[in-house]
Amino acid sequence: MYIAIAGNIGSGKTTLTEILTKRYGAKSYYEDVDNPYIGDFYEDMSRWAFQFQIWFLGSRIRQTLDMLSDGSEIVFQDRTIYEDAHIFAGNLHDMSLMTGRDFGTYMKVFDVASNLIPKPDLLIYLKSSVPTLISQIRKRGRDYEQNIDEGYLGRLNGKYNEWIEKMYDGEVFVIDKDKEDFVENPEVLDALCARLDALLAETRGRK
Repeated sequence: MYIAIAGNIGSGKTTLTEILTKRYGAKSYYEDVDNPYIGDFYEDMSRWAFQFQIWFLGSRIRQTLDMLSDGSEIVFQDRTIYEDAHIFAGNLHDMSLMTGRDFGTYMKVFDVASNLIPKPDLLIYLKSSVPTLISQIRKRGRDYEQNIDEGYLGRLNGKYNEWIEKMYDGEVFVIDKDKEDFVENPEVLDALCARLDALLAETRGRK
């Protein structure tokens, strides 16, 4: 069973992935942040946006294929291939930091790859307002994130909401982090796990 966890920067994806992995004795896969273009990208975004994003796309394709072939009964993935394309690459294009030609090429590669990879059995979307994201980012204290632009987070939120509401056609479980804190409120986690337990039972029943 393939469960993906999606959400903006600071929404709690890694925390939830860790909690669920431990609870289910499952295997988890996290975003590979060792992108060799990251330094160049932050120095000159418009010059390196395509290379930066295409590297992440290739890394995500490789990770997803490895994940689905490892034989574990249940796996959790922190962020998806869809977010790389529809959220982050799309936002760079909207900001004129990725040319139309480069974005078109990127999306052609994404379209081929996404058709080769099955959709998650369940996508957990951590929906958060910008103030909640900023609070979480400050709390975790990563130096390179402390000056993140609120407008940037807002644009990403818009992309996420558009993707979930209008584009993604798989099953989605939404947790509204402004009201439902799965760390502080056990009932939120219990409701999610009830859904996962039912899905796991369905999966076992098909075998």
